[in-house]
Amino acid sequence: MRGAREILTGEAAVIHAQITRVQGSSPREAGAEMFITATGCAGTIGGGQVEFRVIERAREVLIAGMMHDQMNLSLGPAIGQCCGGQVRVTLTRLSAAQRAAYLARIEAPRPQVLILGAGHVGRALAEVMAPLPWRVLLVDPRAGELAKNIAPVETRLTPLPEAEIAATPPQSAYIVTTHDHGLDFLLTLAALRRGDAAYVGLIGSRTKRARFERFARETDPAAETRRLICPIGAAGLGDKHPGVISLATAQEVHLALSDACTNAISCTNQTSGAAARI
Repeated sequence: MRGAREILTGEAAVIHAQITRVQGSSPREAGAEMFITATGCAGTIGGGQVEFRVIERAREVLIAGMMHDQMNLSLGPAIGQCCGGQVRVTLTRLSAAQRAAYLARIEAPRPQVLILGAGHVGRALAEVMAPLPWRVLLVDPRAGELAKNIAPVETRLTPLPEAEIAATPPQSAYIVTTHDHGLDFLLTLAALRRGDAAYVGLIGSRTKRARFERFARETDPAAETRRLICPIGAAGLGDKHPGVISLATAQEVHLALSDACTNAISCTNQTSGAAARI
């Protein structure tokens, strides 16, 4: 959650606002949260009038010196919403210990998305995935291609991208989009060999997949090629524009990582923060 670290380590008093009950339709789920100070905030509980009113009330709570408060909001025309449901938002002034606990949770290791290849598609993927609640790394042996990246993600210039695959935590995602088919095959096989990837995707056609499967059988018959997603971004329905491929692929990856995170401690509240990267 961008901005939360700065708020939690700062000097200003902090209100933690969290949706604790949802009835009917609402823009966010129970558990969605924000951190609010007198002058800033991080996270989101859905935006719009609901969020505006919660921020306003949180700042009143800060001024009043209150420790707790609760808001019950109907998401109807009266506040410019059309969801029709109701939400309960709990406001809590954080103690030093609570701030430390939230900071530890935010800084817990997150599943990684390795984008292997910083060409047109790789850079488009980095832009689309940067706001999502995963640690995104763009990897390439070519300094010139990495220099073209404008997405706020980590970059790795390395002659050995396979070493980055070996260094990632379990349940990470690997998207192979390099400039060389031979390198594509080597990196895809390295990701599959780990056996613990949440997602392994290879850019290309069905013909390329068939060629990779033949390569894998000859190189490592034990490789689980059935787990490979190729072509990536199939929801793009044949549109090969980098932006379309990246949008469809980001959806595939996000769903795979969210599923992998369902019972993982390190992923607690990561998926609920998907819209909170502000």
